[in-house]
Amino acid sequence: MPEGLRIGFIGLGIMGQPMAGHLLRAGYPLSVYSRTKTKATPLLDEGATWRDTPADVARDVDLLITIVTDTLDVEEVLFGLNGAAASLRSGSCVVDMTTIRPDATRVLAQKLAEQGVTLLDAPVTGGDVGAREATLTIMAGGDADAFERVRPVLEKLGRRVVHVGPSGSGQTLKACNQILCAVNMIGVCEALTVAQRAELDLTQAIETLASGAGGSWALANLGPKIANRDLAPAFMIKLIQKDLRISQDTADQLGIPLPGTALAQQLFRAVEAQAGGAELGTQAMIRAIQNLAGECAK
Repeated sequence: MPEGLRIGFIGLGIMGQPMAGHLLRAGYPLSVYSRTKTKATPLLDEGATWRDTPADVARDVDLLITIVTDTLDVEEVLFGLNGAAASLRSGSCVVDMTTIRPDATRVLAQKLAEQGVTLLDAPVTGGDVGAREATLTIMAGGDADAFERVRPVLEKLGRRVVHVGPSGSGQTLKACNQILCAVNMIGVCEALTVAQRAELDLTQAIETLASGAGGSWALANLGPKIANRDLAPAFMIKLIQKDLRISQDTADQLGIPLPGTALAQQLFRAVEAQAGGAELGTQAMIRAIQNLAGECAK
């Protein structure tokens, strides 16, 4: 796509707001919309243009980026009342960075293709830190030529930007990613519970283990939060539960059992059962493990 292409951005939450900011500071003319207008204030102060509906955002853009909550939200943004699809021009491109069902992505891509619009599914991983620092991993599915046209934009948002296959492939790979995140969290919480019961220095344990064969992003980034009893969300339990349902549905369609994922879902559900638990970060799984161990988790 040419320099100076006009970008619309819908969804300004924990991930979307810093991502939109990177594009704005890269010099792209940016129109934005969010269900809560106050989330757009920092971007508007930097020069973004507010639009009142998704349709208004889409009217004058070459590229529309969406990162909302769930499959139904994407469908609503595109095809609901005042949806973006009504305004998208033939030849434009939509990059949906929400984590949604792969089969739903393929349906949406077909509907948009009927009006000459290309949809790429490009979910991300790397958490709020990756969004703020533009170090996300972006896995894109859809038309390869369209991907190459928007790659320079995506490279403003992520360190690793990869085309992984036809429509729905990005979402399928993201489902795999969430399986890894969830099952890895079990290991992190179990290991730190053992370390705590043995009265080891948790900070030292995390720093030591993070550099070894058992190290992981979750241990290095969320382990310190567990040690400090910081359960504030970078990614909320209710959202990973949504993602794991997608992972299970995808596995069901492929005839594959996911026992580790099922265990992670149940442990997250135990935390959700507590008041406010669904709004906590995924590291709050430690509560479920510690409760099983008879620890007093706060």
